[in-house]
Amino acid sequence: MACRLAKEFYEEGVLVMLKKKILALAVAAAFSGIIYTPVYAAELPEVKILATGGTIAGTAASDTQMTGYKAGDLGIQTLINAVPALNDIALVSGEQVANIGSESMTTAIWLKLADRCNSLLSDPKVKGLVITHGTDTLEETAYFLNLTVKSDKPVVLVGAMRPATAISADGPVNLLNAVKLASSPQAVGKGVLVAMNDEINGARDVTKTNTSTVSTFKSPELGSLGYFANGEPHFYKESSRKHTKKSEFDVSGLKELPRVDIIYTHVNDDGALIDASVKSGAKGIVYAGSGMGSIHQNAEPALAQAVKSGVTVVRSSRCGNGLVVACSEDYTREGFLNGDTLNPQKARILLQLALTKSNNPKEIQRMFDEY
Repeated sequence: MACRLAKEFYEEGVLVMLKKKILALAVAAAFSGIIYTPVYAAELPEVKILATGGTIAGTAASDTQMTGYKAGDLGIQTLINAVPALNDIALVSGEQVANIGSESMTTAIWLKLADRCNSLLSDPKVKGLVITHGTDTLEETAYFLNLTVKSDKPVVLVGAMRPATAISADGPVNLLNAVKLASSPQAVGKGVLVAMNDEINGARDVTKTNTSTVSTFKSPELGSLGYFANGEPHFYKESSRKHTKKSEFDVSGLKELPRVDIIYTHVNDDGALIDASVKSGAKGIVYAGSGMGSIHQNAEPALAQAVKSGVTVVRSSRCGNGLVVACSEDYTREGFLNGDTLNPQKARILLQLALTKSNNPKEIQRMFDEY
């Protein structure tokens, strides 16, 4: 009896040691840039993760600190290692494109991301992409890629509202859902998507609506396209506007985009900021007007003069919801264009890309009507 028990303890001990050894090798391989995958890896789709930093990669001094943390402190491999279940979903590998708080996002990073996305998606083995991103400008990067990625394959942006060190950090489950979505045939052809808080939103309509809650990302016009249930994506809607493969915009080879400024209206708006924008070399101005893009009477002459000097002016709204269409004969006569349902920050992106194609007001208005 004693001999048999000793033998069982010995065999169990050897098994435990082997498991620990395998785990140690997997961790070591991960940190050396080699991704450990299960034996059935050949059956899994390949998903690339491009990291740009943000709260999802943020660290704080304590697990209860939710503000004042260091965004973009962790590398992409650390984020991948924190969610071992990713290896059951896809062949996952990561690249660090940037490591910043997204309030400091730049055009240079956008152009780099677009080029990298198009390069990776041209590989038949790659089934989809995930981009980790800070939440402050996540919606803008998503919309820029929605207009510049030339593939039907899923591109999913994901972030977090709590740093990685926080109690109940939302980053790991968001990342898990994002990889699930990027590898799902259901997401093909849906345009660039945002996966946050168990919801799926389209890049054109999604916006950050709250400074701190995990349910911050909403689509005021269209609503969520779908949801995650037990990690599985379910779609119920899709955008009817042009995107990705049907987009006419091509940024390959570009080093910069035309300068477009946003002017936010307010009581006593006198046009001084409009004049300053023109003097600073703006090729376009998005006017975040009141109501349906209404323009203060004291600012209107400055906008009209901007148009005469060759600057394209698009009316948007500071309301955050609703259409901006032609509503005044004066606005039409003065050459102001209409921003449709795009919020000011997204109208700015579309105008930047439109100006790489044309300076014709009718042609640019067509683009706003189609995108």
